Amino acid sequence: MGDVLHNLPMVADIARHHPDASIDWVVEEGYTSLVRLNGRVGAIIPFALRRWRKSLGKRETRAEIAAFFKTLRERRYDYVFDTQGLLKTGIIMGAARLAPGGQKVGLANGSEGSGYEGVSRLFHSKSIPLDPRTHAVARGRLVAGAALGYAVDTPADFGLPDAPRPVPPPDWMPAEPYAVYFHGTARDAKKWPAQNWIALGAQLAPMPILLPWGSAAEKAEAELLAAALPNARVLPKLAMADAVTLARHAALAVGVDTGLTHIAAAFARPTVELYCDSPRWKTEGNWSPKIINLGDRGAPPDVAAVLAAAKSLLGQ
Repeated sequence: MGDVLHNLPMVADIARHHPDASIDWVVEEGYTSLVRLNGRVGAIIPFALRRWRKSLGKRETRAEIAAFFKTLRERRYDYVFDTQGLLKTGIIMGAARLAPGGQKVGLANGSEGSGYEGVSRLFHSKSIPLDPRTHAVARGRLVAGAALGYAVDTPADFGLPDAPRPVPPPDWMPAEPYAVYFHGTARDAKKWPAQNWIALGAQLAPMPILLPWGSAAEKAEAELLAAALPNARVLPKLAMADAVTLARHAALAVGVDTGLTHIAAAFARPTVELYCDSPRWKTEGNWSPKIINLGDRGAPPDVAAVLAAAKSLLGQ
């Protein structure tokens, strides 16, 4: 999710400098609803590697893979970009067809701590070197700018427009302004302690606090928090589109370094990003005054700092 989100500002940059550009996007199928929110993206080509690799021996899976590559190769492109630098994304780049004089452009190197795979350069016609400490959002913007000949000198624009609350609202959405805790993440070291979430929630009362989850372990953590806070409620398991709606309409989002936190920040919702065991420079929201970033690798923020940030964003 993070890589999808971080590449959205490339679209706005390209469209600003080349307003007649037609922009297509290959994306993991679970994130098509997120890309679809950006009105400047044309064709969205779903890629289902996570699902396909569980059933590669099935005829239906092989047919889907063949159909994907057939769709990918129906058009010829002037530029094909890969800003992940992985073998799997390189293979997709390699399969795409170029118009005469076209270029396949990717990363010459990875960021600190990234999963960059140097073999991906085999599929490039042009590789762009970047500082190893380039912000995740700036990375794709700089690659596209270097290839297309423009400077990246504006705040990131994710192309995610404001929208009224859905009518009728989902059953889980309260009528009053709500806060959301994006407390779950795959790596335990990136989590903020449960007692901190509880102490913060007590100070935010009576504002409703919504607790999403994506796994059985995260659901158990959400239930623990809700049991200690009368103003908190555990949400049902949400589809990606509903999770985006949750972030998009929050009056306050507080979250660790994870995709849904960054979605709230991309919508420029009042967001407090908590960095406990990941480098802040890599993904911090730096495009809006409505985003406050706290902590850093090995230096998680305390409750007082998070509460002060939340109150300032709520105008209290």
